[in-house]
Amino acid sequence: MNQNLKDFYFFSDFLNRRVYNPSGQVVGRISDLVAERAEPYPMIIGLVARARRRRKRFYLPWDKIVRIEPELILSEDEQRALQASVPERDIILLQEEVMDKQIVDTFGAKVVRVNDLHFLRIDTHLRLVHVDVGFRGLMRRVGLEGVMDRILRWLFSYDLPNQFISWKYVQLLSGSDLLRLSVSQKGLSHLHPADLADIIEDLSGRDRSAIFHALDTETAAEALEEIDPKIQKALIETIPVEKASDIVEEMSPSDAADLLADLPEERAEEILEGMEEEKAEDLRELLIHPEETAGGLMTTAYLSLTPDVTVEAAMARLKAEAPHLDIVDYLYVIDEEQVLLGVVSIRDLLTAHSHQTLSEIQAPRVVSVKLEEHQDEVVEAFAKYGFRAIPVVDEGNHLKGVISFRSVLEVLAPDAG
Repeated sequence: MNQNLKDFYFFSDFLNRRVYNPSGQVVGRISDLVAERAEPYPMIIGLVARARRRRKRFYLPWDKIVRIEPELILSEDEQRALQASVPERDIILLQEEVMDKQIVDTFGAKVVRVNDLHFLRIDTHLRLVHVDVGFRGLMRRVGLEGVMDRILRWLFSYDLPNQFISWKYVQLLSGSDLLRLSVSQKGLSHLHPADLADIIEDLSGRDRSAIFHALDTETAAEALEEIDPKIQKALIETIPVEKASDIVEEMSPSDAADLLADLPEERAEEILEGMEEEKAEDLRELLIHPEETAGGLMTTAYLSLTPDVTVEAAMARLKAEAPHLDIVDYLYVIDEEQVLLGVVSIRDLLTAHSHQTLSEIQAPRVVSVKLEEHQDEVVEAFAKYGFRAIPVVDEGNHLKGVISFRSVLEVLAPDAG
Protein backbone atom coordinates (compact mmCIF):
# COMPACT_ATOMS: atom_id res chain seq x y z
CA MET A 1 0.00 0.00 0.00
CA ASN A 2 2.46 2.62 -1.24
CA GLN A 3 0.09 5.29 -2.57
CA ASN A 4 -0.34 8.69 -0.97
CA LEU A 5 -2.67 8.26 1.99
CA LYS A 6 -4.48 10.74 4.19
CA ASP A 7 -3.67 11.07 7.89
CA PHE A 8 -7.31 10.60 8.88
CA TYR A 9 -10.22 8.57 7.51
CA PHE A 10 -13.87 8.04 8.47
CA PHE A 11 -15.95 4.87 8.49
CA SER A 12 -18.20 6.56 5.94
CA ASP A 13 -15.19 6.73 3.58
CA PHE A 14 -15.34 2.92 3.30
CA LEU A 15 -18.94 1.81 3.75
CA ASN A 16 -20.50 0.59 0.46
CA ARG A 17 -17.32 1.27 -1.53
CA ARG A 18 -16.60 -1.10 -4.40
CA VAL A 19 -13.80 -3.64 -4.02
CA TYR A 20 -11.84 -4.44 -7.19
CA ASN A 21 -9.57 -7.30 -8.19
CA PRO A 22 -6.20 -6.51 -9.87
CA SER A 23 -7.88 -6.72 -13.29
CA GLY A 24 -10.27 -3.91 -12.41
CA GLN A 25 -13.38 -6.09 -11.99
CA VAL A 26 -15.78 -5.39 -9.11
CA VAL A 27 -15.89 -8.31 -6.66
CA GLY A 28 -18.16 -6.74 -4.04
CA ARG A 29 -18.96 -3.82 -1.78
CA ILE A 30 -17.74 -3.12 1.75
CA SER A 31 -20.38 -3.81 4.40
CA ASP A 32 -18.25 -3.62 7.57
CA LEU A 33 -14.77 -2.98 8.98
CA VAL A 34 -13.17 -5.37 11.45
CA ALA A 35 -11.11 -4.04 14.35
CA GLU A 36 -8.99 -5.96 16.79
CA ARG A 37 -9.92 -5.24 20.40
CA ALA A 38 -6.91 -3.41 21.77
CA GLU A 39 -6.33 -0.61 24.22
CA PRO A 40 -6.61 2.27 23.93
CA TYR A 41 -7.19 2.50 20.14
CA PRO A 42 -8.25 -0.64 18.16
CA MET A 43 -6.47 -1.35 14.89
CA ILE A 44 -8.39 -2.22 11.71
CA ILE A 45 -7.36 -5.74 10.69
CA GLY A 46 -9.73 -6.35 7.78
CA LEU A 47 -13.03 -5.65 6.12
CA VAL A 48 -16.21 -7.55 5.32
CA ALA A 49 -17.57 -7.28 1.79
CA ARG A 50 -20.67 -8.59 0.08
CA ALA A 51 -20.13 -10.44 -3.20
CA ARG A 52 -21.54 -8.74 -6.27
CA ARG A 53 -23.72 -11.58 -7.55
CA ARG A 54 -24.03 -14.25 -4.88
CA ARG A 55 -24.83 -11.81 -2.06
CA LYS A 56 -22.49 -13.77 0.20
CA ARG A 57 -20.24 -12.00 2.65
CA PHE A 58 -16.50 -12.59 2.72
CA TYR A 59 -13.64 -11.36 4.88
CA LEU A 60 -10.56 -9.55 3.53
CA PRO A 61 -7.48 -9.15 5.75
CA TRP A 62 -6.19 -5.59 5.69
CA ASP A 63 -2.68 -6.67 4.70
CA LYS A 64 -4.09 -8.30 1.54
CA ILE A 65 -5.35 -4.96 0.24
CA VAL A 66 -2.78 -3.41 -2.08
CA ARG A 67 -4.47 -0.03 -2.54
CA ILE A 68 -7.32 1.98 -1.00
CA GLU A 69 -7.08 5.18 -3.06
CA PRO A 70 -8.52 6.08 -5.47
CA GLU A 71 -9.97 2.55 -5.70
CA LEU A 72 -9.80 -0.28 -3.21
CA ILE A 73 -7.92 -3.15 -4.86
CA LEU A 74 -7.18 -6.66 -3.58
CA SER A 75 -3.99 -8.60 -4.08
CA GLU A 76 -4.06 -11.46 -6.56
CA ASP A 77 -3.66 -14.02 -3.77
CA GLU A 78 -6.65 -12.73 -1.81
CA GLN A 79 -8.84 -12.72 -4.91
CA ARG A 80 -8.62 -16.54 -4.85
CA ALA A 81 -9.74 -16.74 -1.21
CA LEU A 82 -12.96 -14.73 -1.11
CA GLN A 83 -14.70 -17.29 1.09
CA ALA A 84 -12.34 -16.63 4.01
CA SER A 85 -14.28 -16.18 7.27
CA VAL A 86 -13.88 -13.48 9.90
CA PRO A 87 -11.11 -14.46 12.36
CA GLU A 88 -12.23 -15.97 15.65
CA ARG A 89 -9.94 -13.80 17.81
CA ASP A 90 -11.33 -10.95 19.89
CA ILE A 91 -12.67 -8.50 17.30
CA ILE A 92 -15.19 -5.68 16.84
CA LEU A 93 -17.48 -5.52 13.82
CA LEU A 94 -17.85 -1.77 13.65
CA GLN A 95 -21.05 -1.56 11.59
CA GLU A 96 -22.82 -4.20 13.66
CA GLU A 97 -21.51 -3.33 17.11
CA VAL A 98 -20.78 0.40 17.11
CA MET A 99 -22.46 2.43 14.36
CA ASP A 100 -25.84 4.00 15.30
CA LYS A 101 -25.55 2.81 18.89
CA GLN A 102 -26.58 5.13 21.70
CA ILE A 103 -23.85 6.18 24.13
CA VAL A 104 -24.80 6.36 27.80
CA ASP A 105 -22.76 7.70 30.71
CA THR A 106 -21.72 5.88 33.88
CA PHE A 107 -25.16 6.46 35.43
CA GLY A 108 -27.08 5.11 32.42
CA ALA A 109 -28.22 8.50 31.14
CA LYS A 110 -28.63 8.55 27.36
CA VAL A 111 -26.23 11.04 25.82
CA VAL A 112 -25.66 10.82 22.06
CA ARG A 113 -25.67 8.50 19.03
CA VAL A 114 -22.70 7.28 17.01
CA ASN A 115 -22.99 8.85 13.55
CA ASP A 116 -19.53 8.01 12.21
CA LEU A 117 -16.12 6.71 13.27
CA HIS A 118 -12.79 8.49 12.95
CA PHE A 119 -9.54 6.66 12.13
CA LEU A 120 -5.92 7.76 12.35
CA ARG A 121 -3.43 6.25 9.91
CA ILE A 122 -0.25 4.76 11.33
CA ASP A 123 1.98 3.66 8.45
CA THR A 124 -0.48 1.73 6.25
CA HIS A 125 -2.84 0.67 9.08
CA LEU A 126 -5.76 2.51 10.64
CA ARG A 127 -6.60 2.87 14.31
CA LEU A 128 -10.02 3.79 15.67
CA VAL A 129 -9.50 6.96 17.70
CA HIS A 130 -12.87 8.76 17.93
CA VAL A 131 -16.58 8.22 17.68
CA ASP A 132 -18.30 11.06 15.83
CA VAL A 133 -21.53 12.07 17.58
CA GLY A 134 -22.18 15.35 15.77
CA PHE A 135 -24.51 16.52 13.03
CA ARG A 136 -21.53 16.89 10.67
CA GLY A 137 -20.87 13.17 11.04
CA LEU A 138 -24.47 12.38 10.11
CA MET A 139 -24.31 14.65 7.04
CA ARG A 140 -21.00 13.09 5.97
CA ARG A 141 -22.48 9.65 6.26
CA VAL A 142 -25.44 10.43 3.98
CA GLY A 143 -23.20 12.24 1.48
CA LEU A 144 -24.41 15.79 2.20
CA GLU A 145 -21.43 17.18 4.12
CA GLY A 146 -20.16 19.29 1.20
CA VAL A 147 -23.63 20.67 0.39
CA MET A 148 -24.24 21.55 4.03
CA ASP A 149 -20.88 23.32 4.28
CA ARG A 150 -21.58 25.44 1.21
CA ILE A 151 -25.03 26.44 2.46
CA LEU A 152 -23.86 27.35 5.98
CA ARG A 153 -20.88 29.33 4.70
CA TRP A 154 -23.04 31.20 2.19
CA LEU A 155 -25.89 32.03 4.59
CA PHE A 156 -24.09 32.41 7.91
CA SER A 157 -20.29 32.31 7.25
CA TYR A 158 -20.29 29.35 9.65
CA ASP A 159 -18.38 26.06 9.66
CA LEU A 160 -20.15 23.25 11.50
CA PRO A 161 -17.63 21.69 13.90
CA ASN A 162 -16.85 18.03 14.40
CA GLN A 163 -18.03 16.50 17.67
CA PHE A 164 -15.68 13.69 18.64
CA ILE A 165 -15.42 11.53 21.73
CA SER A 166 -12.15 9.71 22.22
CA TRP A 167 -12.53 5.94 21.84
CA LYS A 168 -10.57 5.40 25.05
CA TYR A 169 -13.61 6.71 26.96
CA VAL A 170 -16.05 4.33 25.25
CA GLN A 171 -16.83 0.84 26.52
CA LEU A 172 -18.71 -1.80 24.52
CA LEU A 173 -21.57 -3.47 26.43
CA SER A 174 -21.85 -7.09 25.37
CA GLY A 175 -25.22 -8.08 23.89
CA SER A 176 -26.56 -4.52 24.04
CA ASP A 177 -27.49 -1.73 21.67
CA LEU A 178 -25.69 0.70 23.96
CA LEU A 179 -22.16 1.92 24.40
CA ARG A 180 -21.01 3.33 27.73
CA LEU A 181 -18.78 6.25 28.56
CA SER A 182 -16.18 5.63 31.25
CA VAL A 183 -16.88 9.12 32.62
CA SER A 184 -20.08 10.82 33.76
CA GLN A 185 -22.28 12.87 31.46
CA LYS A 186 -21.00 16.04 33.19
CA GLY A 187 -17.53 15.23 31.92
CA LEU A 188 -18.62 14.83 28.31
CA SER A 189 -17.86 18.45 27.41
CA HIS A 190 -14.23 17.88 28.35
CA LEU A 191 -13.81 14.98 25.93
CA HIS A 192 -14.17 16.65 22.55
CA PRO A 193 -12.48 17.59 20.41
CA ALA A 194 -10.19 14.75 21.47
CA ASP A 195 -6.74 16.12 20.97
CA LEU A 196 -4.22 14.49 18.64
CA ALA A 197 -1.62 15.06 21.34
CA ASP A 198 -3.62 12.87 23.75
CA ILE A 199 -3.69 10.07 21.18
CA ILE A 200 0.06 10.26 20.62
CA GLU A 201 0.77 10.20 24.36
CA ASP A 202 -1.50 7.17 24.86
CA LEU A 203 0.27 5.00 22.29
CA SER A 204 3.51 3.08 22.50
CA GLY A 205 6.81 4.67 21.50
CA ARG A 206 6.87 2.89 18.13
CA ASP A 207 3.33 3.96 17.21
CA ARG A 208 3.99 7.50 18.39
CA SER A 209 6.91 7.78 16.00
CA ALA A 210 4.93 6.26 13.15
CA ILE A 211 2.11 8.77 13.61
CA PHE A 212 4.48 11.69 13.91
CA HIS A 213 6.39 10.75 10.77
CA ALA A 214 3.11 10.55 8.82
CA LEU A 215 1.71 13.95 9.86
CA ASP A 216 2.04 17.01 7.67
CA THR A 217 4.25 19.81 9.00
CA GLU A 218 1.50 22.09 10.30
CA THR A 219 -0.42 19.30 12.04
CA ALA A 220 2.79 17.94 13.60
CA ALA A 221 3.68 21.40 14.93
CA GLU A 222 0.23 21.92 16.45
CA ALA A 223 0.32 18.50 18.12
CA LEU A 224 3.87 18.92 19.37
CA GLU A 225 2.94 22.13 21.20
CA GLU A 226 0.44 20.17 23.31
CA ILE A 227 2.55 17.09 24.05
CA ASP A 228 4.42 16.38 27.27
CA PRO A 229 7.95 17.87 27.02
CA LYS A 230 9.65 14.50 27.53
CA ILE A 231 7.68 12.99 24.64
CA GLN A 232 8.29 16.14 22.56
CA LYS A 233 12.02 15.65 22.88
CA ALA A 234 11.85 11.94 22.00
CA LEU A 235 9.70 12.59 18.91
CA ILE A 236 11.74 15.44 17.47
CA GLU A 237 14.91 13.36 17.81
CA THR A 238 13.43 10.55 15.68
CA ILE A 239 12.91 12.60 12.52
CA PRO A 240 15.39 13.99 9.97
CA VAL A 241 16.76 17.41 10.83
CA GLU A 242 15.19 18.97 7.70
CA LYS A 243 11.68 17.98 8.77
CA ALA A 244 12.43 18.92 12.37
CA SER A 245 13.40 22.41 11.21
CA ASP A 246 10.17 22.76 9.25
CA ILE A 247 8.08 21.64 12.22
CA VAL A 248 9.82 23.89 14.76
CA GLU A 249 9.43 26.80 12.35
CA GLU A 250 5.64 26.30 12.42
CA MET A 251 5.48 26.21 16.22
CA SER A 252 4.79 29.12 18.54
CA PRO A 253 8.17 30.83 19.25
CA SER A 254 7.84 30.31 23.01
CA ASP A 255 6.97 26.61 22.63
CA ALA A 256 9.70 26.15 20.03
CA ALA A 257 12.28 27.77 22.31
CA ASP A 258 11.24 25.52 25.21
CA LEU A 259 11.63 22.45 23.00
CA LEU A 260 15.04 23.48 21.66
CA ALA A 261 16.27 24.24 25.18
CA ASP A 262 15.57 20.59 26.13
CA LEU A 263 17.54 19.19 23.17
CA PRO A 264 21.28 18.60 23.05
CA GLU A 265 22.97 21.82 21.97
CA GLU A 266 24.32 20.28 18.74
CA ARG A 267 20.90 18.97 17.67
CA ALA A 268 19.22 22.30 18.51
CA GLU A 269 21.76 24.21 16.41
CA GLU A 270 21.26 21.86 13.45
CA ILE A 271 17.52 22.51 13.59
CA LEU A 272 18.06 26.27 13.82
CA GLU A 273 20.42 26.25 10.82
CA GLY A 274 17.69 24.61 8.71
CA MET A 275 15.14 27.32 9.52
CA GLU A 276 14.47 30.69 7.91
CA GLU A 277 17.11 33.12 9.15
CA GLU A 278 14.69 35.61 10.74
CA LYS A 279 12.78 32.95 12.70
CA ALA A 280 16.00 31.25 13.77
CA GLU A 281 17.36 34.53 15.12
CA ASP A 282 14.17 35.13 17.09
CA LEU A 283 14.53 31.70 18.69
CA ARG A 284 18.23 32.23 19.44
CA GLU A 285 17.31 35.43 21.26
CA LEU A 286 14.68 33.59 23.30
CA LEU A 287 17.14 30.80 24.14
CA ILE A 288 19.55 33.29 25.69
CA HIS A 289 17.21 33.90 28.61
CA PRO A 290 16.85 31.42 31.50
CA GLU A 291 13.50 29.62 31.53
CA GLU A 292 12.54 31.01 34.96
CA THR A 293 12.79 34.65 33.84
CA ALA A 294 10.42 36.92 31.91
CA GLY A 295 12.68 36.57 28.87
CA GLY A 296 12.34 32.79 29.07
CA LEU A 297 8.53 33.00 29.22
CA MET A 298 7.96 35.51 26.42
CA THR A 299 7.05 35.01 22.78
CA THR A 300 8.01 37.13 19.80
CA ALA A 301 4.79 36.33 17.88
CA TYR A 302 2.86 39.55 18.54
CA LEU A 303 1.88 42.59 16.49
CA SER A 304 3.62 45.93 17.03
CA LEU A 305 2.88 49.05 14.98
CA THR A 306 3.92 52.70 14.92
CA PRO A 307 1.59 55.35 16.41
CA ASP A 308 0.66 56.91 13.03
CA VAL A 309 -1.04 53.71 11.78
CA THR A 310 -4.82 54.06 11.45
CA VAL A 311 -7.34 51.78 13.12
CA GLU A 312 -8.45 50.53 9.70
CA ALA A 313 -4.89 49.64 8.68
CA ALA A 314 -4.22 48.03 12.07
CA MET A 315 -7.32 45.84 11.73
CA ALA A 316 -6.20 44.75 8.27
CA ARG A 317 -2.72 43.83 9.57
CA LEU A 318 -4.18 41.94 12.52
CA LYS A 319 -6.53 39.96 10.30
CA ALA A 320 -3.71 39.05 7.93
CA GLU A 321 -1.22 38.03 10.62
CA ALA A 322 -3.53 36.55 13.30
CA PRO A 323 -2.95 32.89 12.25
CA HIS A 324 0.76 33.31 13.03
CA LEU A 325 0.43 35.27 16.29
CA ASP A 326 0.49 34.01 19.87
CA ILE A 327 -0.87 37.32 21.18
CA VAL A 328 -4.07 38.65 19.58
CA ASP A 329 -5.66 40.45 22.55
CA TYR A 330 -3.42 43.50 22.28
CA LEU A 331 -1.45 45.55 19.75
CA TYR A 332 1.74 47.25 20.93
CA VAL A 333 2.65 50.75 19.83
CA ILE A 334 6.37 51.39 19.29
CA ASP A 335 8.57 54.05 17.74
CA GLU A 336 11.21 53.52 15.07
CA GLU A 337 13.71 52.45 17.73
CA GLN A 338 11.34 49.75 19.07
CA VAL A 339 10.69 51.72 22.26
CA LEU A 340 7.34 50.78 23.78
CA LEU A 341 4.98 53.77 23.71
CA GLY A 342 1.58 52.29 24.45
CA VAL A 343 -0.82 49.41 24.09
CA VAL A 344 -4.18 49.03 22.34
CA SER A 345 -6.64 46.31 23.34
CA ILE A 346 -8.81 44.58 20.77
CA ARG A 347 -11.86 46.07 22.47
CA ASP A 348 -10.49 49.59 21.99
CA LEU A 349 -9.61 48.80 18.39
CA LEU A 350 -13.11 47.52 17.58
CA THR A 351 -14.86 50.50 19.17
CA ALA A 352 -12.64 53.21 17.63
CA HIS A 353 -13.34 55.08 14.40
CA SER A 354 -11.54 53.65 11.39
CA HIS A 355 -9.76 56.95 10.61
CA GLN A 356 -8.30 57.36 14.11
CA THR A 357 -4.60 56.61 14.63
CA LEU A 358 -3.23 54.28 17.26
CA SER A 359 -1.66 57.24 19.09
CA GLU A 360 -5.19 58.57 19.69
CA ILE A 361 -6.55 55.41 21.28
CA GLN A 362 -3.49 53.84 22.94
CA ALA A 363 -3.20 53.46 26.70
CA PRO A 364 -0.03 55.45 27.45
CA ARG A 365 0.52 53.92 30.91
CA VAL A 366 1.77 50.45 30.11
CA VAL A 367 2.47 47.73 32.64
CA SER A 368 5.57 45.82 31.57
CA VAL A 369 8.23 43.55 33.05
CA LYS A 370 11.98 43.48 32.52
CA LEU A 371 13.76 40.66 30.70
CA GLU A 372 15.56 39.40 33.78
CA GLU A 373 12.63 39.53 36.20
CA HIS A 374 11.92 36.20 37.90
CA GLN A 375 8.82 34.26 36.88
CA ASP A 376 7.34 34.71 40.36
CA GLU A 377 7.32 38.48 39.81
CA VAL A 378 5.67 37.95 36.43
CA VAL A 379 2.92 35.86 38.05
CA GLU A 380 2.37 38.63 40.63
CA ALA A 381 2.00 41.20 37.83
CA PHE A 382 -0.67 39.12 36.09
CA ALA A 383 -2.52 38.58 39.38
CA LYS A 384 -2.38 42.27 40.29
CA TYR A 385 -3.45 43.80 36.97
CA GLY A 386 -5.57 41.03 35.42
CA PHE A 387 -4.13 41.39 31.93
CA ARG A 388 -4.22 38.58 29.34
CA ALA A 389 -0.69 39.44 28.21
CA ILE A 390 2.16 41.61 29.50
CA PRO A 391 4.99 43.09 27.38
CA VAL A 392 8.65 42.46 28.17
CA VAL A 393 11.19 45.28 27.79
CA ASP A 394 14.92 45.81 28.29
CA GLU A 395 16.57 48.55 30.34
CA GLY A 396 16.00 51.04 27.52
CA ASN A 397 12.26 50.20 27.39
CA HIS A 398 12.68 48.52 23.99
CA LEU A 399 9.95 45.94 23.37
CA LYS A 400 11.52 42.46 23.30
CA GLY A 401 8.56 40.14 23.66
CA VAL A 402 5.18 39.50 25.26
CA ILE A 403 4.16 36.97 27.91
CA SER A 404 0.76 35.32 27.46
CA PHE A 405 -1.49 34.27 30.32
CA ARG A 406 -1.12 30.69 29.11
CA SER A 407 2.60 30.80 29.86
CA VAL A 408 1.82 31.94 33.39
CA LEU A 409 -0.62 29.07 33.85
CA GLU A 410 2.15 26.67 32.84
CA VAL A 411 4.29 28.15 35.65
CA LEU A 412 1.48 27.82 38.19
CA ALA A 413 0.33 24.35 37.09
CA PRO A 414 3.09 22.71 35.03
CA ASP A 415 1.43 19.28 35.11
CA ALA A 416 -2.03 20.46 34.06
CA GLY A 417 -1.28 20.17 30.32
